[in-house]
Amino acid sequence: MVTNLLEIEIRDEEERLSAEFIDAVTLCIEDNDVARLKPLVVDMHDADLADFIEILKPATRLDFFRLMGTGFDFSVLTELDESIRDELIELLPNNYIAEELRELDSDDQIHVLEDLDQEEAAEILAHIPVYERRVLERGLDYPEDSAGRLMQNSFISVPPFWSVDRVMAFIREDENLPDEFFEIFITDANFHYLGSVPLDVLVRSSEKITIEKLMDDGDLTVNVLDDQEEVALQFERYNLISAPVIDEGERLVGVVTIDDVVDVIREEAEEDMSLLAGVGADESLSDTVISTSKARFVWLFVNLLTAILASMVIGMFDATIEQMVSLAVLMPIVASMGGNAGTQTMTVTVRAIATRELTAYNMLRVVTREILVGGINGILFAIIIGVVTYFWFNSLGLSVVIFVAMILNMLIAALAGILIPVSLEKLGADPALASSVFLTTVTDVVGFIAFLSLASAFLL
Repeated sequence: MVTNLLEIEIRDEEERLSAEFIDAVTLCIEDNDVARLKPLVVDMHDADLADFIEILKPATRLDFFRLMGTGFDFSVLTELDESIRDELIELLPNNYIAEELRELDSDDQIHVLEDLDQEEAAEILAHIPVYERRVLERGLDYPEDSAGRLMQNSFISVPPFWSVDRVMAFIREDENLPDEFFEIFITDANFHYLGSVPLDVLVRSSEKITIEKLMDDGDLTVNVLDDQEEVALQFERYNLISAPVIDEGERLVGVVTIDDVVDVIREEAEEDMSLLAGVGADESLSDTVISTSKARFVWLFVNLLTAILASMVIGMFDATIEQMVSLAVLMPIVASMGGNAGTQTMTVTVRAIATRELTAYNMLRVVTREILVGGINGILFAIIIGVVTYFWFNSLGLSVVIFVAMILNMLIAALAGILIPVSLEKLGADPALASSVFLTTVTDVVGFIAFLSLASAFLL
């Protein structure tokens, strides 16, 4: 047993928050023991503290915020889910929020403000000095999920004629420079971006050499209006740590760093996974029951309509099923196998579209490959279910019918699994958004029609 609360490990061997730590802090909250609570959490990393806050019950979470008061580290807000962040902001006075907001990096400031109501954000901004407020308002004017929202507007830029020793002196002496940076940006008199010098190159160079002689060309830049997913792809493709952000006039306006891009990659992956399952992209475990139900209702309703369509197809063959009850037993197998095969293809396709691996140049080859894969797996599983059906129902004809229906549906499923997300992408829709619904409809309808129509034609 741990006698000193400060010796309790925050994370267990599986990198989850340890039950011992959660129990210890929760007990302090329940006892209103601020003296024991603050030493336990004051030195926690923002990400660890955010994870802890998110697993608390809503009532306990509010008690925690109340006990911490103004001693709460405001930077934790950037790691919290939106709904929980809103809870905390509701408890704090606007002047305190504004004061703490000024201590954050500009990208984190935007991250906190962009999810608030316009009226609430305006009230907080009113407590921020005019120049800083205008910078934040300009950042909020950029489109949501754009590089302009993602970037930091604090960076180091110098003219090309400066020497290395002058740049080094500037970095050491200027107190308004960012706390962390990876490269020095070179701009002309009108702040047009010319290139960059990595920090390791700078510190290893002769003091008298001019910075322009060390400069990389300015090819790798991010436009302020670029979508954050495009920015993440650029970081992945070129192994970037940071990238300059330029406006339409090619003037340097900010910098995007790898820590923000990692968050984007995680968010985009979670969004695609959620959308494929018909779940809201922003849904989290901290959302209320009502908001979660509303978010899921739409796609569940769409699924209901597609299920009714599949049922109507079955209804067209009710006389056939009445004469041969075994068809009702076997037809879900054909539909479900097609659905599973199509989902595999669809998942690979959506990922390939997101990473820009699927293009017009390799489309035909990929489609051909998926059809061949669907055909091979269709034949293999058709043989398996054909043999099972023969011994189960002692009917060679039924075995042949399900054999053919299985191959047809697996082929259609493979084709639909790639063509549906590609078509949605061409129409400007998110391929992850509705692909699963359309795919399920296709595989169910085709599976039922293929199996039941073949049975009606050859067995009755």
